[in-house]
Amino acid sequence: MDAVVVNFRRGRHRQKTNQLILQIKGSDDKKKAEKYVGKKVVFTSPAGKKINGEISSAHGNSGAVRARFERGLPGQILGRKVKVE
Repeated sequence: MDAVVVNFRRGRHRQKTNQLILQIKGSDDKKKAEKYVGKKVVFTSPAGKKINGEISSAHGNSGAVRARFERGLPGQILGRKVKVE
């Protein structure tokens, strides 16, 4: 299943580059988003390197989720697709 990277998790002064907000296809409310908590997420870079993460919680009421990755990701990831397993 695919998800689109919406943004980094951020505050007013800082952004956490290893935590991302994802919009999963078909998830349009908080109840559906909570079903994905604990699922694995994989981003494959253009060079073929895989970076693993895990969905940690729902984000807001419109079906978005938060995912925590093992390392920081570059800004070019915004708008790209990741795999949810």
